[in-house]
Amino acid sequence: MPRLTYLGHAAFTVEGSKARIVIDPFLSGNPLATASPEEIKVDYVLLTHGHGDHLGDGIEIAKANNATIVAPNELAIYCSGKGAQIHPMHIGGAHEFPFGRVKLTIAHHGSAAPDGTYTGNPCGFLITMDGKTFYHPGDTGLFYDMKLIGQMNKIDLAALPIGDNFTMGIEDAVMAAEFLQAGLYLPMHFKTFEVIDVEPEEFVRRVRAKGQKARVLPIGESLEY
Repeated sequence: MPRLTYLGHAAFTVEGSKARIVIDPFLSGNPLATASPEEIKVDYVLLTHGHGDHLGDGIEIAKANNATIVAPNELAIYCSGKGAQIHPMHIGGAHEFPFGRVKLTIAHHGSAAPDGTYTGNPCGFLITMDGKTFYHPGDTGLFYDMKLIGQMNKIDLAALPIGDNFTMGIEDAVMAAEFLQAGLYLPMHFKTFEVIDVEPEEFVRRVRAKGQKARVLPIGESLEY
């Protein structure tokens, strides 16, 4: 059974029987983060897009751990140019890694590195480890193909951005939950900055009112799914 730990914002580690991964490790510069980049020990780094609050410490963590970065092609190439080892992918593509399967989904957002370099299309990840699937949609607005993603995949756990302004707000995230029909939902991408200071318990309450499961996972805490 995989073990997921919330690192704050949109960052998570997921540990399975064969590997440990980190997704969008924005730790340095994150006022709410409780872990430092030096504490992160992983085999793979998954990056949804190049914005500083998602690329974060990904390159440094990958190099320190001799870990492989998995990202959309243009972002992967950018990371390679910074000295990281990479596995480039792109939207709609899937690959069987030693730890499990990763498939890239669309995400309606932008993607540029902090230095302004264009880093291709943003993505979401369907990550299957030890027979369980976690959906991390990245930074995205609501899109109707989430319904198709839910129909084509048995999603055990999904994290949804709720902060509004840059991503879905709570209302749209609740609709996304209806589309996806996942086993459990976690809110993410909220409160890190003043402009995304929304109440995650409202999201949880509204998802539960629809007959689905949701909970807030405090930063630094873990769950198995």
